[in-house]
Amino acid sequence: MTHRIPPGTRDVLPDEMRELRRLEAALADAFERFGYGEVATPTIEYHEVLARGDDRGAPAAYRFFDESGELLAMRSDMTIPIARLAATRFVGAEPPFRLCYIARAYRAIRPQRGQMREFAQAGVELIGAEAPDGTAEVVEVLSAALDAAGLTRAVIGLGDADLYRQLLDELGVSNSRRDRILEVLAEHDLVGLEAEVDELAIGDRERETLLRLPNLRGGPEALDRARELGGGAVERATQRLAATYEALAARGVAERVNVDLGLLRDLGYYTGAILEVYDPALGHVLGGGGRYDELMGRFGRPLPAAGFALYLERLHVAQAEEQRVVQEAGS
Repeated sequence: MTHRIPPGTRDVLPDEMRELRRLEAALADAFERFGYGEVATPTIEYHEVLARGDDRGAPAAYRFFDESGELLAMRSDMTIPIARLAATRFVGAEPPFRLCYIARAYRAIRPQRGQMREFAQAGVELIGAEAPDGTAEVVEVLSAALDAAGLTRAVIGLGDADLYRQLLDELGVSNSRRDRILEVLAEHDLVGLEAEVDELAIGDRERETLLRLPNLRGGPEALDRARELGGGAVERATQRLAATYEALAARGVAERVNVDLGLLRDLGYYTGAILEVYDPALGHVLGGGGRYDELMGRFGRPLPAAGFALYLERLHVAQAEEQRVVQEAGS
């Protein structure tokens, strides 16, 4: 007899569980080496707390009422609970705070897309460190974590969360149209982007800027190509990215970073530099993150901050595929 489990969840059997535990230990060791202390937060939070962090962010998979009638939700990521934790538990403490976690989160899924409703994440949050040095430290930890997982070919994409918001504001794009454009950009849907841009009452030069920017990626020379398009929003974003890239070079991790002007995260609290992780062995994004300099202020303690999260199950699949590639190359 087969007994069902909810869509987007799965059982883990002993062999895979042992491998996942080894992966978790390797990542925890990498975080510890950089001085990040592990924390845990409740799986469930008050809905109002999660909404304060990001009212248009990743949709919660499960909401329910407790016995007192309070609306609760299972967390959809760890950044907001840790922002709440830092603002609440470290009152009066001197930042920066270096925190890490390995935990499960829950998000609503789109049917038929093979997405997971329940997933494990490993990541860090650096709270109280300004850009670009704070961003560079987070990327350095991310690079070390990928190495610890055996993903030495993995690449870190670097973009800017404010670029398109400011650019669309400068072009006078309405809020509803702006939100749709940001959504297709976050999904890397360039066909959808062109369809949305064709609906805008803008000139040829502005249209070219919106359609060319997402295709600009590579080393710092991508920033030069972006500047040729002109405009205040592009200039400000490229200045921020150039400063971040210089800080990465000073830490010796710039070679692993690929500037990507088409990168946009689907969570609403990001500001400035944003990150995504790719591995040639896997078609899916392995994780991401970035700066969230306005989030802590929503919990009463304004502090600059940045972090990243890696999807453990995807890391595990990429790890196995990398090992297969290495074995085939040696045979």
